[in-house]
Amino acid sequence: MTRFRTLDDAGSLKGRRVLVRVDLNVPMDQGRVTDATRIERVLPTIREVAEAGGRVVLLAHFGRPKGKPVAGESLRPIAEATAVHLGRPVAFAGDCVGEVAERAVAALRDGDVVMLENTRFHPGEETNDPAFVRALARNGDVYVNEAFSASHRAHASTEGLAHVLPAYAGRLMQAELDALTKGLEAPARPVVAIVGGSKVSTKIDLLQNLVAKVDALVIGGGMANTFLHAAGLGVGKSLCERDLAGTAQAIMAAAREHNCAVILPVDAVVAEEFKAGAPHRTYGVDAIPEAGMILDVGGQSVERIAAAIDDARTLVWNGPVGAFEFAPFDQGTVAAARHAAERTRAGKLVSVAGGGDTVAALNHAGVAEAFTYVSTAGGAFLEWLEGKPLPGVDALRVEA
Repeated sequence: MTRFRTLDDAGSLKGRRVLVRVDLNVPMDQGRVTDATRIERVLPTIREVAEAGGRVVLLAHFGRPKGKPVAGESLRPIAEATAVHLGRPVAFAGDCVGEVAERAVAALRDGDVVMLENTRFHPGEETNDPAFVRALARNGDVYVNEAFSASHRAHASTEGLAHVLPAYAGRLMQAELDALTKGLEAPARPVVAIVGGSKVSTKIDLLQNLVAKVDALVIGGGMANTFLHAAGLGVGKSLCERDLAGTAQAIMAAAREHNCAVILPVDAVVAEEFKAGAPHRTYGVDAIPEAGMILDVGGQSVERIAAAIDDARTLVWNGPVGAFEFAPFDQGTVAAARHAAERTRAGKLVSVAGGGDTVAALNHAGVAEAFTYVSTAGGAFLEWLEGKPLPGVDALRVEA
């Protein structure tokens, strides 16, 4: 099993300048943070380093300033919000390299915290320019990556620094890597994956990777319609990528080759309008009316999903199985989520979920806290599911 260097391997941090890369790309409105979830999740590592006598130097990006300073994308208001949640002062430096940054870091005492300005204000961040990496590294003795959600990019502050300073995973990164290892790399079997969402085209790599790794794959959401169409069934006016029928058939063939059971809907909740409370009926998937749109899985399909979850010891979930944003088309996703949560609470299931819509759906069902791990990493989580390398993560691996 892969092992990563963590804070447990770092030794004494007292008096050392610790560059902590965090992802504080938080929602803002008129200069105020409107959702502090990402701030709150990195606080344990910041506190641990500070309480060990380390001098905490926070590195982060915000927005897409394209390599030059943009006033509306400064980290200053985020530093202020971080100080409130941390319960201790967070100094701020108006640049992340050069004299301004070096002066701010030199002023730190053991246990102090400073946030440096947006790393993306410099073009060298996204190009991983070695000179920019060295400029960042001048302000640190140790590097801690606490930004799994940004680690699918080989940027200076997520990958480059790990090669020039002693590098370790922070506690949030460590929890994420532990969960992902339990999810697919070294899972308890059988493993079931639930993949939903609107389009097959956005998840081709994901589906191709999963059929080779899991024992059963549940396909729901709009993408299931493409598979039903590929099987020769009518899907009415439902969202369907008809041009990807061949791709769907190839994924089904790969699943058979790898002995992965594919579970598609057998019935569906159908309406003629895509809006909350639209009149609806449940039909078998072989009897979808021409004027109808499939907006959720039906009761028999929910039972099949529940049975797959009952058989599993590990569940990996990405994407809702219906249009959960609109009642009553949220019922399939909510029922499946609550069943998985019940199995997890009973100690019978390791459940790992991620992706923006997935997190929203689990919160909607009221069960996000019951899952073993819910990743907010977005693109990094999806690329991990797809089996792609994550440069910022790979740089922390312990060589065998």
